[in-house]
Amino acid sequence: MEFVKITEQPSPYDGLDRMSAHDILHAINDQDRRVAEAVGRALPAIERLVEALSERMRRGGRLFYIGAGTSGRLGVLDASEIPPTFGMPPSVVIGIIAGGDRALRTPVEGAEDDTRQGWADLAAHGIGTSDTVVGIAASGTTPYVVEAVREARRRGILTAGVTSNPSSPLSMAAEIAIETVVGAEVVTGSSRMKSGTAQKMVCNMISTATMIALGRVKGSRMVNMQLSNRKLVDRGTRMIVEELGLPYAQAQTLLLVHGSVSAAIEKFRSEE
Repeated sequence: MEFVKITEQPSPYDGLDRMSAHDILHAINDQDRRVAEAVGRALPAIERLVEALSERMRRGGRLFYIGAGTSGRLGVLDASEIPPTFGMPPSVVIGIIAGGDRALRTPVEGAEDDTRQGWADLAAHGIGTSDTVVGIAASGTTPYVVEAVREARRRGILTAGVTSNPSSPLSMAAEIAIETVVGAEVVTGSSRMKSGTAQKMVCNMISTATMIALGRVKGSRMVNMQLSNRKLVDRGTRMIVEELGLPYAQAQTLLLVHGSVSAAIEKFRSEE
């Protein structure tokens, strides 16, 4: 099948510059409704990745997201949310963006076209066969990402590719192709829109489902979250109150002494 960049096809809306704010917003909203359906069609591939990734992480493996531009930023964002949400060390899920951390705020010219730097950035972390690499590229053609994924797979590392274009070079390079075909963007070629939304949804699914599989959630609760502000301390305290039936003050003391909801509950029950 011939590879066609759906992400570069013309917008279904002509004359955006002549439309009212009302019409523009409704057009964007109408297109955004289609994103969840596109992600839904990719669920079998996401499931396959989560199952394989969870198994590796139980053995001490790590997850690496790698991307450029918007795609890279979304990977870094998801990785950065794992420690506060699930209490995992920042070394477990790592986001890598072409051009380094400076590229999170300022585009780094030519970074995404470097065919060697992606693997070099992964290798700098001592990546090995117990780890997993998820390349993110809406176009599926970004050299920095495609070549990093291709080299990782060649070295026996589990790889996946998240893209909005079916049968792209990234899909061909990765062991698991996650294709969220969202269609043309409202602003032609602006893949930070529907494609970016789909990527955020996929990353949320990958990391959340994996953390649940690793036991970082009890019921539906973030029992290992970092207690980094009063809101989270209050949330954790109420979890302990509901689980153990303790007075609020006692539950809060227990939480602050032991540092997490799960540790506090485990310690209390071991001393009963």
